[in-house]
Amino acid sequence: MNKKAINILEFDKIRVRLAENAGSAAAKRRCEALVPMTDQTEIEAAQGQTGDALSRLFSSGNISFSGLKDITPLLKRLESGGILNAPELLALSSVMSIAERAKKYSEEVEEDSLSAFFEALSPLTLQKEEIRRCILSEDEIADDASPAIRDVRRRIKTAGDRIHEQLQKLVNGSLRTYLQEAVVTMRGERYCVPVKAEYKSQVPGMIHDQSSSGSTYFIEPASVVSLNNDLKELFIKEEQEIEKVLASLSADCSEKLDELYTDNSMLAELDFIFAKAKLAMDMNATRPVYGEERIIHLRKARHPLLDKKRVVPVDISLGGDYSLLVVTGPNTGGKTVSLKTCGLIAAMGQAGLHIPCGDRSQLAVFDDIYADIGDEQSIEQSLSTFSSHMKNIIYILKHADENSLCLFDELCAGTDPTEGAALAIAILRNIHRRGAMCMATTHYSELKLFALSEPGVVNGSCEFDVKTLSPTYRLLIGVPGKSNAFAISGKLGLDAGIIEDAKKNLSESDKSFEDILAALEANRLSLEKERERVEEMKRQAQSFKDKSRVNSEKLEDSTSRILEEAKEEARRILQEAKATADETIRNFQKYGSIDQIREMEKDRERIRSSMKKVSGSEVREKIYVDDAAGRVDPKRLKKGDSVRVIPMNVNGTVSTLPDERGNLFVQCGILRSQVNVKDLAYTAEEAKQKKTGQRGGSGMSGIKMNKAANVSGEIKLIGMTVDEALAALDKYLDDAYLSGIEQVRIVHGKGTGALRKAVQQHLRHIKYVKSFRTAEYGEGDAGVTIAGFK
Repeated sequence: MNKKAINILEFDKIRVRLAENAGSAAAKRRCEALVPMTDQTEIEAAQGQTGDALSRLFSSGNISFSGLKDITPLLKRLESGGILNAPELLALSSVMSIAERAKKYSEEVEEDSLSAFFEALSPLTLQKEEIRRCILSEDEIADDASPAIRDVRRRIKTAGDRIHEQLQKLVNGSLRTYLQEAVVTMRGERYCVPVKAEYKSQVPGMIHDQSSSGSTYFIEPASVVSLNNDLKELFIKEEQEIEKVLASLSADCSEKLDELYTDNSMLAELDFIFAKAKLAMDMNATRPVYGEERIIHLRKARHPLLDKKRVVPVDISLGGDYSLLVVTGPNTGGKTVSLKTCGLIAAMGQAGLHIPCGDRSQLAVFDDIYADIGDEQSIEQSLSTFSSHMKNIIYILKHADENSLCLFDELCAGTDPTEGAALAIAILRNIHRRGAMCMATTHYSELKLFALSEPGVVNGSCEFDVKTLSPTYRLLIGVPGKSNAFAISGKLGLDAGIIEDAKKNLSESDKSFEDILAALEANRLSLEKERERVEEMKRQAQSFKDKSRVNSEKLEDSTSRILEEAKEEARRILQEAKATADETIRNFQKYGSIDQIREMEKDRERIRSSMKKVSGSEVREKIYVDDAAGRVDPKRLKKGDSVRVIPMNVNGTVSTLPDERGNLFVQCGILRSQVNVKDLAYTAEEAKQKKTGQRGGSGMSGIKMNKAANVSGEIKLIGMTVDEALAALDKYLDDAYLSGIEQVRIVHGKGTGALRKAVQQHLRHIKYVKSFRTAEYGEGDAGVTIAGFK
């Protein structure tokens, strides 16, 4: 593709921004060498990879390739049997770590165009961990790298300590008066002492160094020369052992050359792809659509090199009904920016980059992009502005075809306006007949007329606010623009008399054409305001419709929920009542009279009938409290009285008498609740018995007698699970407590102790259990728990 045009459109700056998002040198080189492609299949594939990488960034977060180095030279050395040093092995380890990190990053992600890259990675975890275990840093090998290194370093420390001890004796003894300082130092990996220059002959040994002033000699005393020689040999031995470790690690890596080559190339490719995705995220860019038709339709396009918060988006369309767009308007109105935006976005799309436009923006694939933008005046080549532009235009005319995009800024400006306009029309007509897609900016009125009369050519303009005398930077398709030279000059301070004189110099045809443009602009603005008003009304109507729908759905949900809750509550209460009735009838069948049994059967049938109505969704009215029997008189209240708990709307039996605050316990089925006497009312039957002073065999005393006769003083839980045992224990304890038994035996067995622990933990939370203990020897030992009631 035309490099000159690519540079004019500043695609090189896009490459620089792209490279900033890459982590490795190899990926940065790929970014800096990026060029637009011309094969649509390749472009679509590259766009797909960028889109999939962007999706992964949004769903899984960022992935870092920082620290990734090109290890190709190192792998070639391993291929030839070479041994890598510590920094080079750490570089391999870094690649292995990044491959491992990338592999984990790709887990639990749906298959896409990047899956093959991630699946090809081999983390080589064992080799990486072995390198990290043996090499602590570029300058340090671990003691545990091999037993031989650990041993030789231990011997080095021992030898160093012996030399140091020997020298300390000399420093603090016979040599003290000859020394510059009473210290032990090292020169060339050998221990020395600093001796004054005048006493160097008094200290027998080897001179290794001299201070810069010449006043101090660093002498290795003769008594430690042998020890220092031994230490030197140990240092050499250490280097040999380190070399063995490095050779072993290099050999391990050479066995995985194929995997390392693959990791190296795949990671660099992924780094490059994710750099494109990160650039797209930074630009708020989207994937362009490439169709079979050659159409450019950019929605809310932004120039990628301008501040995305300040740039004004433009809509640009080319292709379809017209392939040539002539853009007019005032200077500094945004014509050139729109031109560059179109060309640069086309190049970005063909390079596999997402474009800073709205969704569903369309692009066409071009074999080449040509641009004549800016001042290319050359003093060295004796070319004027017009000449330099014409030279470029001639080149474009030689090479442009139906698969080209041509961009002209101020076409044929810088010469006589009449000749320039005629030449510009001829050039554009030639380009148009070739079938090339073209966008040109101009101030020539003749080009506006050409666009109005030529098929397949359309006018465009950069909007200008006449009231504020400033551009809005919006590109309008189908509307020719005015240069507004008089208005802008007046705003800048040009004398009004001069402007009026200039207007007199316009021909009648020019004035007529300008008046037509002004009228068209006024009509356009009026229609645009009307369209905005209609759109606002549509938005308000839709908003009201949406709110009404949401409120209606909420109301339906709320109504259904309330009805369901009421039905469920009624069903629960009636179920409890039926259970109580069934239990009572079973007791009466054993010990009651025939009349009582018949009466209870009638009550149970009545309850069953009520339950059927609830189950059949026939119950709709709120359950109410029958308070006809009157409130409870605390003075007449006795244990065993049948009462209705008004707030709960359930019947129960009085378990305790009211305290000074009027609080007491009422047994409601299996629940024992604390209530206030003010919240109680006698049941109809109880009120009648209170009135007559009689109590039949169905009172609490009868129930207690029945309970006492039926409830055993022991329950066996052996063989049950914890859940089954606790459920059975709850029912048993309720029955035992109501029957008046003071103490019970709970047989749970010894086993693992889990059931005993669960039972005793459960007993701690039962309020009417006074105490409990593990049975003693002769009572069942650890297999039995004895509980007492309050």
